[in-house]
Amino acid sequence: MNVCIIGDGLTSLSLAKNLINKKINVHIYHENKIPKLTPSRTIGISKNNLEFFKKEIHEIPKRNCWEIKKIEIYSQKLKGESLLNFGNKKKDLFYMVKNDELYRSLKKEIFKNKFCTHSIIKKTFNEAQLNKKEYDLIIDCDSNNFLAKKYFNNKLEKNYFNIAYTAILKHEKIENSTAVQVFSEFGPIAFLPISKNETSIVCSLDVKNKKFNNVEIVDLINKNNPKYQIKDIFELNNFKLSSSSLRNYYHKNILAFGDLLHRIHPLAGQGFNMTIRDIKILSEIIQSKIELGLHIDTSILNDFENQTRNKNFMFSSGIDLIYEFFNIEKKLKSKKLTRIIKMIGKNNNFNNFLIKFADRGINF
Repeated sequence: MNVCIIGDGLTSLSLAKNLINKKINVHIYHENKIPKLTPSRTIGISKNNLEFFKKEIHEIPKRNCWEIKKIEIYSQKLKGESLLNFGNKKKDLFYMVKNDELYRSLKKEIFKNKFCTHSIIKKTFNEAQLNKKEYDLIIDCDSNNFLAKKYFNNKLEKNYFNIAYTAILKHEKIENSTAVQVFSEFGPIAFLPISKNETSIVCSLDVKNKKFNNVEIVDLINKNNPKYQIKDIFELNNFKLSSSSLRNYYHKNILAFGDLLHRIHPLAGQGFNMTIRDIKILSEIIQSKIELGLHIDTSILNDFENQTRNKNFMFSSGIDLIYEFFNIEKKLKSKKLTRIIKMIGKNNNFNNFLIKFADRGINF
C-alpha cells in the first residue's frame, strides 16, 4: 500500500507515523521551508488520546508531558470565586505538551524510517504529478494547496473576530497541576501549567471593537493572574480564530484531514484532540482491512466519513455552543446566569459528563 500525505505539520507527521508503524509506505510532500515553531504554543492532550498516541503513534517521554489533575473556571463577575471545578489531585485529566518539542521528535523518527520518503513541493506541483505516482490514498492535511481549493471548499465557516495571544509565564515554583480558565470582559484567558515554574497562556480576545497591543495583553494577564508570582512573560505571539466544518470529507481517493476537516475555537483545548480521534478511527478501519487481507481502496474513505462526520459536527457545535454561552454571560450586567452556572457545576453527574466529553469526545 502506498499513501501520499501532503503537509508536514503536527497532524501530518502524527498520521504518517501511525501508518508507518503498520509498515505502510508513506510519501510526504511538504514545502521547502522550516515551519514557524513558537515555544509559546502548547497542546493539551486528553488522557484517553495520550494512551492511544503513545501506543499507536509515538512514545512521548514522560518528561515532556505535564499532568493536569484539576480545572478551575472563573468569571470576573464573581471576584475570585470559582465558577466550575473539575477533577481531583489523585487522577490526571489531561496533559500539556510543548508543540515544538513533539514536532521535532516526530519528524526525526519519521524521516529516518525506511517506510517514509519525502519530496519538496515546487511551484509546478500539481494533481497530474500525484496521479502519475498511482497512490492508493492521498491525504491532504494542508488547507492552502490546490487540492483543498479545488475539492474541499464546501464548508460551514464562522469568523469569531477573536485573536488568540499566546505567551509563557516564568514564575516562582509551585505545585502546578491545576489549569485555570478566566472568562474576562474581553474573552477567555487560559493558564495552562507546563512545569513547576512555567505556565502557558492563551488569551482568546474579542477584537471586533478593540485592538490590543502587547502592553495591554501583559496587563490583562497580570490582572487575571490566579496565583502566580510572575518573574517574566515572554514569547508573545498571536493568530486569528475561526471555526469550520467540511461538508464532504473525500473526493475519489483524496481525503481531507486535520484542520481542513474541522477547526474549532481553542477555549476548550480540543482541536488536536479531535484530530487524534480521527487518526484512531482511520487507523482502526485500515487495520481491519489489513487483518482481513483486503485491498486498501477508497472504501476506507467512505467508512471514515460515515464514522466521523456527524460526531465531529456535533462535537464542534458543542464547543461553539460553550463559546456563545459564555459570550452571552460576559455581556449580561446581571449575575443571575453566572450564579445558575455555579449551581449546575456542583452536580457530580454534570461534572462527570463534561470530563468524559473532553476526554473521549462523542465516543463515550
